[in-house]
Amino acid sequence: MRDISQKPNTLRTAVAKALIKMSPSTVELIRQNKVPKGDPLIVARVAAVQAAKNTSDIIPFCHPLPISHVNVEFKLDEDAIEIVTTVKAIYKTGVEMEALTAASVAALTIYDMCKMLDDDVLAIEHVRLVNKTGGKSSYQKTLEQPRKAAVFVMSDTVSAGMAEDVSGKLIVERLKNEGFEVVEYAVIPDNESDIVPAIRRCSDDLHLDLVITTGGTGISPRDNTPEAIARILDKTLPGVSEAIRSYGQDRNPFSMLSRATAGIRNQTLIISLPGSSGGVKDSLEVIFPAILHAFRILVGEGHNAREKEYKEAAKK
Repeated sequence: MRDISQKPNTLRTAVAKALIKMSPSTVELIRQNKVPKGDPLIVARVAAVQAAKNTSDIIPFCHPLPISHVNVEFKLDEDAIEIVTTVKAIYKTGVEMEALTAASVAALTIYDMCKMLDDDVLAIEHVRLVNKTGGKSSYQKTLEQPRKAAVFVMSDTVSAGMAEDVSGKLIVERLKNEGFEVVEYAVIPDNESDIVPAIRRCSDDLHLDLVITTGGTGISPRDNTPEAIARILDKTLPGVSEAIRSYGQDRNPFSMLSRATAGIRNQTLIISLPGSSGGVKDSLEVIFPAILHAFRILVGEGHNAREKEYKEAAKK
């Protein structure tokens, strides 16, 4: 089974369809509720809900999911019944298999209840996924234009040559993978007198799009990064640091002690991350790809454009 422990929870939705062909006379019997075994649609709806909730018991590599909604609809045509299943869950992985299983079992249930009436024509034509939303694939947005970034490692020991930087290099690698040009990477002592000028230069002189720092966000006497950054922000983004801490707390009980912050100066997005490599990895999982949307907002593009794209993707 695939390890999904590092993935964040998002609202996942999937819609599947199944089509079962039958003779017109059988469809008419279902309409009139005259099938000897009872109403196939009522039974199929219950079966579909049960199937969605128990998909992981049927398909070996599916994860158990906290399903929050299952909807089953039927469309009766002259010689067929179309089944549409919708499944929702707030979780780390998608619900497309749950929707497909629900549609499949609903079709099989109708088949079982009608086979005595329509042995020659009755057939399940297809079961297919109509669409799915949620997770990174729905929010993934590549950069419309090249973006420039800087990475600063706030560490007295690393700057003094007493330790090797790991966290900063992880950030640099991830930024490059996300399409950023990292124009500056530096290790500096955790002093406000060093931090403030470095970030100001990136924002005011270099006009960079993103600055990410690592380290100096704890509660030791030398952890000064949050105060230094707070001095120069035009706007704070508490939701970014809240999301990072919330995600981290589920994995490390010490995450609550982090004072990492985020905000905007001019049109530069500034985010401070913890100093540990584990904290950096977790934080990067949270902020990407969501923060890419911030660059559109900063230039006044607004939320509506992204919402329109999201809705259009959901229809496909």
